[in-house]
Amino acid sequence: MDVAAYLDRLGLDRPATADVAALRTLQERHLAVVPFENLSIHLGEPIVLDAETLFEKIVRRRRGGFCYELNGLFAALLGELGFDVTLQAAKVFRPDGTLGRPFDHAVVRVELEEPWLADVGFGRFSRFPLRLSATEAQADPDGEFLVLDAPHGDIDVLQDGKPQYRIERRPRALDEFVPTAFWQATSPDSHFTQGPTCSLPTKHGRVTLAGDKLIVTTHGVRTETRLSGDEEILEAYRKEFGIELDRVP
Repeated sequence: MDVAAYLDRLGLDRPATADVAALRTLQERHLAVVPFENLSIHLGEPIVLDAETLFEKIVRRRRGGFCYELNGLFAALLGELGFDVTLQAAKVFRPDGTLGRPFDHAVVRVELEEPWLADVGFGRFSRFPLRLSATEAQADPDGEFLVLDAPHGDIDVLQDGKPQYRIERRPRALDEFVPTAFWQATSPDSHFTQGPTCSLPTKHGRVTLAGDKLIVTTHGVRTETRLSGDEEILEAYRKEFGIELDRVP
C-alpha cells in the first residue's frame, strides 16, 4: 500500500506512534473526507473487496464506499501503520429492534492497552473510536454510546440508547464479506439498491445527497433542496464530496 498517498487523501502526516491519539485522529479525518456512499451500485460498477482495488477507488479516484469497502481499507491502513487490527462481522438492528443478517456490517477492532472499536463505514455514527471494555456511556460529538455484553460473547453497541449493531467476537478476513456484499449490492430487499446516497459529516452537522435531494443539517436544523437536472447533481457531488463523475448514478 502507498501509505503516503492514503495519508495525503486524509490530509495527515504519518503518526509517530500507533496509539490511541493517532487512532482518534485517523478515524475523525477519515470520516470527514471519505464519503459514505453506494454510488458504485447505481453506476454499474462491481464491488470488489480486495485492498488493491479499494485503494484505487478510495485513494486514487477519491471516492467513498460502504462498510465493507471503507472499514476494509481502513483496517489495512491501520495495519501498515503498526496497529494490531482485525475485522469483525456485525448484525445491524432493524428499526423494529430485530437483528439483521450475518455479515450485515464490518467493523474494525484495534488492540492497544485495551480493545477499541473503529468504524468509518456506518454513516452517522461515532466520530471517534469507542472503548470496547468500557462499562460507562461514552460521549461523542454524534451522541452517547454504550457497549453492552450480548449473548454468546457478542457485543451490542448503542447510540443514544438505541441499539445499532451486534458484533461477534471472531476475527474475519475481508473476503468473508463478499457474499453479503454481493447481496447488499444486488438484492431488491437491500436498502442500498433503493437509490444512490452519498454523505459526509460537517463541522456542525451533516450533508447528504440522496438521488436529486440535497439534505443539509446544521445545528440540528435540516433543510432539503431538490436539484434540477444532471448538471446540478454532478456539481453537488463535486462541491460537497469532491467526487468527479461522468454521469449521474
